[in-house]
Formats: sequence, structure tokens, C-alpha cells
Amino acid sequence: MSIFTPTNQIRLTNVAVVRMKKGGKRFEIACYKNKVVNWRSGAEKDLDEVLQTTSVFMNVSKGQVAKKEDLVNAFGTEDQTAICKEILAKGELQVSEKERSAQLEQMFRDIATIVADKCVNPETKRPYTVNLIERAMKDIHYSVKASKSTKQQALEVIRQLKETMKIERAHMRLRLLLPPKEGKKLKEKLKPLIKVTESEHFRDELEIICLIDPGCFREVDELIRSETKGKGTLEMLSLKDVEEGDEKL
Repeated sequence: MSIFTPTNQIRLTNVAVVRMKKGGKRFEIACYKNKVVNWRSGAEKDLDEVLQTTSVFMNVSKGQVAKKEDLVNAFGTEDQTAICKEILAKGELQVSEKERSAQLEQMFRDIATIVADKCVNPETKRPYTVNLIERAMKDIHYSVKASKSTKQQALEVIRQLKETMKIERAHMRLRLLLPPKEGKKLKEKLKPLIKVTESEHFRDELEIICLIDPGCFREVDELIRSETKGKGTLEMLSLKDVEEGDEKL
């Protein structure tokens, strides 16, 4: 797409438009593709790398530059750089249907990849393939939300898939070393957070090898730190308790 502004004939190519409605008017800025997301995530901090021009438009594709009085009425200033930053932060990134479709397809696969990486069949302890998770997501008619992160959506997908298939987060294997004085009392507090106790030995201190849900790791760690005043230790033996080979349906 090539865009011309009739007043100064600035040629803008490869444009990503960010749009914002304020004070009853529509305002747009012309950005470089992919840079808007980088700016919003903090990966890009140079505004010149994001904006094709600091001009604020009523309509980028028609080259209609916003009037100063409209900018002042809507934003309380005619400082176009400040206005561009506000539109960048709060505006809506315009993408074509083809781009939106490609983005959603990629997010769908990314979500399936996260789920496959984090989960297993609880009976066999074997992981599911990405393709199998994708098929399962299609079966439950999961709809990707462009505004939510893939990680957030992966957790939602896991919750929904539990209703139709045998799936759960792969357990984390830990070794807990607890001082004798606090060990017994602390063990009772840890019980609700431990999925499986694989072994338990008491010599100079209480040693517990156990499996927990990854979502409970921080709570277990904080409990041991606070109850033992730093004397107890937590060691991660494996991030995921899985068997070799992929699960097949």
C-alpha cells in the first residue's frame, strides 16, 4: 500500500495504521509494521523506529492530516509527538483480514505448542503431540482471542480439554529438606500442595521427594522459606515428570 498526503506528498509505504476515536473524531497514525507490538511490549523504545511520520491524520490512507484545533480539542495539546504516544498506547492497530487470519492461525498453533509442552496423559505420563492438541482444540471449537496472551489462553485450553480428554499439567519433581524441629508441622501444611509423595526419610532432617502441580511451586517455596526461616531447602529434580514417547489417541 502506498499513501500520499496531498499537502506535502510524503510517500508512506508498508504502513500499519493505529486508530483512536476521541472527542467525537477519528485520529490515525502511520507506523512501521511489527513495530507497534514491539513498542507496546517494551522491546522497542525508539519512537522514530515505530512512526513513519509524527503527523497525526484523520485518515492515513487518504492522506488527510488532522487539524490543529481538532487535536487541541481532543487531546488538550497540539504536541504531535505526545499525541502519537497516546494513540500508540491506547489506539487500535488496524490489520487486514488476511493479516488477522494469519495472526490468529499462528496464535492457535502457539497455544497448542504450549499445551503440548506443559501437559501429559495422567494415566501414562506421556506427552501429547502438538498436532493432537490442535485437533482437540478444533473439536471443542476453541476460538483464539487476539487480545489475550497465548500463555493465558493455553491455561484456559487446558481447563476446557479436561472435560473431553485425559490431560493435566505435567507434575514437577522436588526434593524438600526440612529441619527436624519444624518438619512435622510443615509437612502437614504442605500436604494439600503435594500431589504424590514418592519417598520420605528422616535422618538429621526430614527429606521428602514429591510431585507437585507447577502452579503450586511458588507457594511451596514461600511456605518452606517462611516456616523454617531459611533453614529448609527446596531442590527441583525435574521440571516435568513424563515418560518417553508421545501419547496417541
